[in-house]
Amino acid sequence: MSIHRQIRERVVADLALPAQDEHVQLNNGLRTLSKWRTLLIQNTMLKHQGTRVNEGVFEGLDFLTASAEGCHVPKLLGCYEQPLQRHIEEAIHAGYSTILNIGCAEGYYAVGLARRVADANIHAYDIDPKAREICAELAIKNGVRERVSIGELFRPEDFTDYLGRRVLVLCDIEGAEKELLDLSRAPALSGMDIIVESHECLVPGMTRMLMDRFASTHDITLVEDNGQRLLDNAPGWFSSLAHLDQLLAVWEWRSGPTPWLVMKVKAQNQQ
Repeated sequence: MSIHRQIRERVVADLALPAQDEHVQLNNGLRTLSKWRTLLIQNTMLKHQGTRVNEGVFEGLDFLTASAEGCHVPKLLGCYEQPLQRHIEEAIHAGYSTILNIGCAEGYYAVGLARRVADANIHAYDIDPKAREICAELAIKNGVRERVSIGELFRPEDFTDYLGRRVLVLCDIEGAEKELLDLSRAPALSGMDIIVESHECLVPGMTRMLMDRFASTHDITLVEDNGQRLLDNAPGWFSSLAHLDQLLAVWEWRSGPTPWLVMKVKAQNQQ
């Protein structure tokens, strides 16, 4: 069955689901069609640009033809999670000896940071074996495999292993940050800087909960996302796209709010 027929049947199924509000049906159908369209745009991008990241904090990273999960084109364009990029750039120059990337997926951040922070050891964790495999391949592809260790489940007590180091925790675990980033279970976090994606759309109240937990130990910056993306160096193929396709090319497939918290250890808590 062709991909086009699969998508058509999926949309028909979305619109035919019983006992659903018609707005939910239409929204699901629209998301399915939009994802299909971004896959076509992805093929266009790979044909004209290949797998090199075009701009942004990881410009030049030799990435992949597809991501382990979620959107792909924004990563290749270099505008992925753009509101967070200035904080990532600051982290690159902050002198961390250890970076814990928990929820590494295919390694966009783990390998990207390994290329940019030559003196840091990167520890990437993901519970998906396929993601770990792809992350290792990406590290090899970019010549940083010796500095990217890859593990499975990361538990609160595992933070203790990194005491006494200059540590950045970069966390994106689809709502499980509620259990992992808990000072009562992981007191070592009081001395570590943290950048976490707060999955407010999955766990309402998550952002405020995390801010309250770390208010006494960290200076906290809330980074929100209005979905807008700007390219400083848009490639020619992108400029020739229809306006709707340009919007879809930078769309990150998010279903709701996912703000970030940038939490830096207060001076009195620094180890």
